Amino acid sequence: MAVVNNDTIAAIATAPGRGGVGVIRISGSALLPFALQLTGKTPTPRQASLNHFRAADGSSIDSGLLLYFPAPHSFTGEDVLELQGHGGPVVMQMLLARCLDLGARLAEPGEFSRRAFLNGKMDLAQAEAVADLIDAATASAARSAVRSLQGEFSRAIGELNEELINLRMLVEATLDFPEEEIDFLQAADAFGRLQRLQEKLADIFQRAGQGKLLQAGLHVVLAGQPNVGKSSLLNRLAGDDLAIVTPIAGTTRDALRSTIQIEGIPLHIIDTAGLRDTDDEVEKIGIARSWQEIERADVVLLLVDARQGVTEADSAILEKLPARLQRITVHNKIDLAGSKAERHSEADAVVVSLSAKANQGIDLLRAELLRVAGWQQTEDVFIARERHLRALSAAREHVAGASRIVHGPFPALELFAEELRLAQQALGQITGEFTADDLLGVIFSRFCIGK
Repeated sequence: MAVVNNDTIAAIATAPGRGGVGVIRISGSALLPFALQLTGKTPTPRQASLNHFRAADGSSIDSGLLLYFPAPHSFTGEDVLELQGHGGPVVMQMLLARCLDLGARLAEPGEFSRRAFLNGKMDLAQAEAVADLIDAATASAARSAVRSLQGEFSRAIGELNEELINLRMLVEATLDFPEEEIDFLQAADAFGRLQRLQEKLADIFQRAGQGKLLQAGLHVVLAGQPNVGKSSLLNRLAGDDLAIVTPIAGTTRDALRSTIQIEGIPLHIIDTAGLRDTDDEVEKIGIARSWQEIERADVVLLLVDARQGVTEADSAILEKLPARLQRITVHNKIDLAGSKAERHSEADAVVVSLSAKANQGIDLLRAELLRVAGWQQTEDVFIARERHLRALSAAREHVAGASRIVHGPFPALELFAEELRLAQQALGQITGEFTADDLLGVIFSRFCIGK
């Protein structure tokens, strides 16, 4: 694939703020004249050189290193210049303005990575891994993003795709011999290949699901009546006094957030206003926001007072929770109830008894959160996104459909072949082989500028 619009783009590639070094990245075609006007020198490919970066009147804006990567041996596949100057925001903006004066335009978010994808320097899954590595909230997420960036995820998808192609070739060839089609497929072990393909798809789907958990984390909402210890539990999990804790009911009026990690999984913990009937207008707004957070949550921890257990008011809250939500009932204040920390099941609910104040049973809750999230400690997961899981799920459905067709009472090989084609198309969406331009726009618009 080739870039249609290969005009020169420029952006500050380092994070905003002051730093020892600031980097400006420039990508386009035939950038040697650009470098000559900027520095008065013609750079040597892939060799750092100390230069003055000059304004239009010849005065020095800054001094620093210039790197030149000629096409196609660069990140984007085009000519690339990198200016490494001093990292002050004013001097960076002055240097960027000079680049724009020389004919570059300001790069859009993710445009460098998008050009790398369009020029075949990386596939779409690898391009997304660039952003995931930058955004990684934990060391585990960063390691998984590096594996995807290095192509492990793409290679796994490529192997699946190759097996699908081989299976499709068998089926397409068989369509020309209708008298012997089933016997021919059995002799070629087509059905065994189909079974192994289903097993591999299931394995990669599971590993990608773990990767999505590393990338996105789990949104956990603390809910319950006032004064059951939600804020105390938030503080205990976060390891800091983020929320005000008092015996006065209704202290929390707005959602408080903290991100923690358990075994590398980012957990976004949200403390909400106590759920109750009230005439206080401000508290009503807080309660309404609590329900909004609950609607968006992955898991809800319903806190109850261990001295009273689940009351009618708690049961009413449980009944209003969305059916799709994972839920854990937390019996807090066991230090006051004289009970012990434990985890057990009641009917269709999981109950964890603990004391946030006395730090009893917190490890039980952490372990339960990992179990609910479906986390399995492993080092071979791929960083993945929701769209990857959807594509893998679609491929699994089509392969399963192909299996049902060929093992049904009236096998129709034309339909069998079509299901395999649709499965291959679904996998192609992951690496970008079958990806619409509008989807590319959405994906790369979420990258940071300069990347």
